[in-house]
Amino acid sequence: MRLGLINSAWVQAGRGTEFGIQKTKEIGFDSVDIFADPLDIDVDEKRLIMSECRKARLPIVSVACVAVGLIDFNPSVQRFHLERVRAYLDMAFLFEARNVLLVLGEYIWQKEVIPPQEQWQTAVTHVRALGDQAAELGLEIALELEPFSLSLLNDVLSMARFLGEVDHQAVKANLDISHLALAGQPADLIEKLRNKVAHVHISDCDGKVHGDLPPGRGVVDFAPYLRAIKALDIPDATISLELEYSPEPDRIVEWVTEAYEKTSSLMRAAGLRD
Repeated sequence: MRLGLINSAWVQAGRGTEFGIQKTKEIGFDSVDIFADPLDIDVDEKRLIMSECRKARLPIVSVACVAVGLIDFNPSVQRFHLERVRAYLDMAFLFEARNVLLVLGEYIWQKEVIPPQEQWQTAVTHVRALGDQAAELGLEIALELEPFSLSLLNDVLSMARFLGEVDHQAVKANLDISHLALAGQPADLIEKLRNKVAHVHISDCDGKVHGDLPPGRGVVDFAPYLRAIKALDIPDATISLELEYSPEPDRIVEWVTEAYEKTSSLMRAAGLRD
């Protein structure tokens, strides 16, 4: 199983594209995930990402997209975000990536004004349509489970139900180990998503608040989750480290290196890495 890094680790520490990709390779990662909005970056930046990854022989596995407007109650906002996610899919195709990591939104107004089933159905309809484009491009959509109380997909059962209703071969789940721990989801529940997982994220937390810490700096018991992921036998899978908001941005290289070494050790112990 490959070990990758989401490049937001470097971006949020103020380090540029070239630096981040080069360091990702030097530290030892097998791949990289790109966190960049195709509506915010120009063609020169896209070409830079592609050329630096080729130079480093670092394949792009995933492109991360947060599109909370897909379930906004305004149809105009929904239409904008549909086109925005389509732009992400096009960029992922350009990058020769495997998937677009898609974060859906949350129920609005504490589920008290708009019926929650209406927002749910809006998401099902839009994600199914986006799945059609993903399939045409040879890509997958990996839906992220978010551990927040009002998130549409905030536990394994809601993820399984959603995937069942979308019912599209190109739409699958992303398993974020830290999110599963924060949501109180035991590792054995992962079996319910067999054949429905496209991508995996790993990071640590304090057990209470979303943290994206290097493994070992929090309280997550990674071993059961990694064993469960291994048992899923996900074809050509990648585990990508998600590290954000380092408390010492000037020492981001040490922060990422620590996370790489600890995660690589955990994966070897679980039989997921040579």
